[in-house]
Amino acid sequence: MSITKNIILDHQEIQHKIKRIAYQIYECNVDEKDIILAGIEHNGFILAKKLKQTLEKISDIKPILCKVSIDKKNPLTEVKTSIDKEEYANKSIVLIDDVLNSGSTLIYGVKHFLDVPLKQFKTAVLVNRNHKKYPVKADFKGISLSTSLHEHIEINLTGKAHQAFLK
Repeated sequence: MSITKNIILDHQEIQHKIKRIAYQIYECNVDEKDIILAGIEHNGFILAKKLKQTLEKISDIKPILCKVSIDKKNPLTEVKTSIDKEEYANKSIVLIDDVLNSGSTLIYGVKHFLDVPLKQFKTAVLVNRNHKKYPVKADFKGISLSTSLHEHIEINLTGKAHQAFLK
């Protein structure tokens, strides 16, 4: 039996979603000089880099990238960030991942950043699947998609043709 892949977002649509999310982030942080874009390792961090490039084009805000490493299979292990707590204390943070599925990755990421005082905390995802088991939401989302628990979303943000698939 072959697994069929249904394209839910093509390259152009992903570019459009990234631009729209960047504008929403800018609108929420219009008075900020800088903002922390904390991307969850792998696709979330790639998405954060793309949002950083777009924010630099459309605003005077200085986006600071932060890579967030979370063991998705065992999220209770220590969360690591590429910048020190002092660098994001009293700042506006956007925690970014590619897909919001159960919410466990985002909730443990949020928990990590709450160890210091923050000015504002928001979340951004490219695809929101609506299967949450934790009370976490995406403040900025590219697309909301109702899927079955048996379906899987795969996002490719590398190379020249970005795509999001439902399989």
